[in-house]
Amino acid sequence: MSSVEESQPLITHLVELRNRLLRSIMFVLIVFCGLVYFSNDIYHLIATPLLEQMPQGSTMIATNVAAPFFTPIKLTGIAAVFLSVPYILYQVWAFVAPALYQHEKRLIYPLLFSSTVLFYTGVAFAYYVVFPIVFGFLTKTAPDGVAIATDISSYLDFVLTLFLAFGICFEVPVAIILLCWTGVTTPEDLKEKRPYIIVAAFIIGMLLTPPDIFSQTLLAVPMCLLFEIGLLFARFYRPKEDETDNGSSELTKHKE
Repeated sequence: MSSVEESQPLITHLVELRNRLLRSIMFVLIVFCGLVYFSNDIYHLIATPLLEQMPQGSTMIATNVAAPFFTPIKLTGIAAVFLSVPYILYQVWAFVAPALYQHEKRLIYPLLFSSTVLFYTGVAFAYYVVFPIVFGFLTKTAPDGVAIATDISSYLDFVLTLFLAFGICFEVPVAIILLCWTGVTTPEDLKEKRPYIIVAAFIIGMLLTPPDIFSQTLLAVPMCLLFEIGLLFARFYRPKEDETDNGSSELTKHKE
């Protein structure tokens, strides 16, 4: 086979990858254009958990002249990406699906769906459960004589960090399933390491959340529960090597 013929499949894959990326970018831009008119309302929605906990008469501030304009626009762009996650995952799936076996495709379908649902669940959990507790704690611990006036840009960076942290940490079951499916580890090994994983969950909660025990616990406890859920479903995803070995052994028995 000539080098030209060998390079054709690579070029085809690169063109396909480019088309998938362009479709994803175009979809995000379309969603952004549909949301940009409501950018101030979106920011107010995100700021509500803090505004409800602030003392009477307190407001958020903007320390930069352009912040009142660019901060809501930045949030709208990130919201467009968040809302486009299902479509982006579909494009990723469409790109890698031809290289998978039929039984692998059947296993990937629930994995993609669950990863999307878990990410959105983590973000919703942070907004509806964590934010009211964290902001209530932080605003009530302010020393006497200190006026609470949070900068809108700093607040956006803070909540986006928490959104991302909870969204990623809620992917624990998917990570466990993939580790077991690829043969990196087994459910039995993870069960033996459960005490270390629980400690690691609280350490991660301490590093990714504000310095208070409430938010740390609110991230660590769901991670521990999701770890157990991942162990439960990991037994349905066997490594390929195990499947091959089982198939060859059954063939040998049949011949005998």
